Amino acid sequence: MSRTESLAMVEAILQHMCAALANGENVKISGFGTFLLRDKGERIGRNPKTGVEVPITPRRVLTFRASHMLKDRIARN
Repeated sequence: MSRTESLAMVEAILQHMCAALANGENVKISGFGTFLLRDKGERIGRNPKTGVEVPITPRRVLTFRASHMLKDRIARN
């Protein structure tokens, strides 16, 4: 496979993953890990410099959870 073909394939996979995440779906790559969407609620934060309390708005965040296979491979090296 040429470099151009492999780049096009990787871009297509990433676009598909982004579309699934934008639709609220989690993405699992077998043997690698899972990209999870999580909703975080509103909370009170503090400015570390001034100490002023500031409300942090609710938001959706993307997290990654590595598979056991990936964790084992990393631990071996």
